[in-house]
Amino acid sequence: MSNIILTNIFRFIFLIFLQVVIFKQIVIGDGYWLSFHFYVYPLFLLLLPLNTPRSLVVLLGFLTGLTVDFFYDTLGVHTAAATFTGFVRPTVINWLSPKGGYNINFSPTRARMGFPWFTRYMSILLFLHLFFYFSVEFFTFAYLGEIMKNSISSFIASGMVILIHQIIFGKLE
Repeated sequence: MSNIILTNIFRFIFLIFLQVVIFKQIVIGDGYWLSFHFYVYPLFLLLLPLNTPRSLVVLLGFLTGLTVDFFYDTLGVHTAAATFTGFVRPTVINWLSPKGGYNINFSPTRARMGFPWFTRYMSILLFLHLFFYFSVEFFTFAYLGEIMKNSISSFIASGMVILIHQIIFGKLE
């Protein structure tokens, strides 16, 4: 097995473990009006190598979300959001493409791509993931205000954790 595959298997296990053992227990707020939820599992999809085919990223998004749904006892909400994130990831990567292009064999980490690029990339995909997640959870745009509040507050909480993860572990990847 190649080193890239082993790295991503370990990353998947590590992030799912963090999500279901630690971050599932942490919700700041009342759960409805304004809540800070911590979602780190999308980082697995964000850090897949750039040359990963879209169909594989979508499949891995589906499996990642399904795994989280299993531990959260939710009925496909995480699966839908992670699948959506896997689908839009290549579009966001193409949109943020530097003039010289990418080295497609690497994962888009903070250490390889630079802090400004990684922050934009992570921010776009994480916000899209969270907005889609809360839209599916509320299941109607009649609660657009609540969807936006929860998306923004969870984006702040999750984004900080993901950036801290990249500062601590970014050189190792």
